[in-house]
Amino acid sequence: MLYGSMLAGNASWTVPDTGAMFPLQVITVGAAGASSVTFTNIPATYSHLQVRGFVQSTGTPQLRFRFNSDTGNNYAWHCLEGNGTNAQGSQRATTTNEMLIFVNGLIAANTPSPFITDILDYANTNKYKTIRSLNGGDNNSAGNIALNSGLWQSTSAVTSVTVASTGTAFSQYSQIALYGIKGAA
Repeated sequence: MLYGSMLAGNASWTVPDTGAMFPLQVITVGAAGASSVTFTNIPATYSHLQVRGFVQSTGTPQLRFRFNSDTGNNYAWHCLEGNGTNAQGSQRATTTNEMLIFVNGLIAANTPSPFITDILDYANTNKYKTIRSLNGGDNNSAGNIALNSGLWQSTSAVTSVTVASTGTAFSQYSQIALYGIKGAA
């Protein structure tokens, strides 16, 4: 139908909404570095959230997520990581403060490392929140990659997301962005 309208010379047509991503906020770390960045006032108008980052640190960072400033014993996570030769897994059934995304030692110091983390059904107040994450980087010329899943045991809507680097701070120019994802129509 749309194609037929275009052929007929109809210049006004709309592209159907297929679940696009919308940038909500981008944070670039300044010269002083930062141990964490926080996205606040997240609207409840999307189906999912996605956090994308390209971070580095002067040490070997552990990247962690926290929702709504919750520092209770409400988080769980699983991690599978490998370097092309070896694979290993780790997990925590319940942890205080946050979900682990990068494991200490996975990424070398001063090495830019990308990650993509989906926060599924973040505004749904009838269920716990889950995440899935893919990240990796160089570790002294040996590439590493990790797949993570996490659980925030709360039915509250996610209204703020803190991304923290424990151990060592994010270095200048590290960049983390938050996107809203619309559901398919």
